[in-house]
Amino acid sequence: MLAFVASYLHAMGSFRKLRVWREAHALAILTYKTTAVYPKTEMYGLTSQMRRAAVSVMSNIAEGCGRNGDRELARFLNIALGSLTELESLTLLSKSLGMCDQISSKEMISAIQPLSKMLARLRWSLQTNS
Repeated sequence: MLAFVASYLHAMGSFRKLRVWREAHALAILTYKTTAVYPKTEMYGLTSQMRRAAVSVMSNIAEGCGRNGDRELARFLNIALGSLTELESLTLLSKSLGMCDQISSKEMISAIQPLSKMLARLRWSLQTNS
């Protein structure tokens, strides 16, 4: 079934139909909203890095869907997972530095963890069906 889904996504380039992409898109929006209140001194530091990591997650999912075959999609999902882990780490750092309040950091982590599982499962299914 997943092989069919992956083939369909490659042929149609329809990453928007993937729940994992929609969740990543929502996380990118949440990241932008969360970092909007960070100190201006962090505009080119933590704020920028967190935003780039969040955008990287959704972008790599989309790019992988536009590539040729499950193997390449799995490779881009692996990159997305790396960016997601980076975002989680940066969220924890911003909380430790007092830039991110308890509620915002909990909301970020609550979005990151299930997305990480979804990406890992999709990557695993692509690799085992190849």
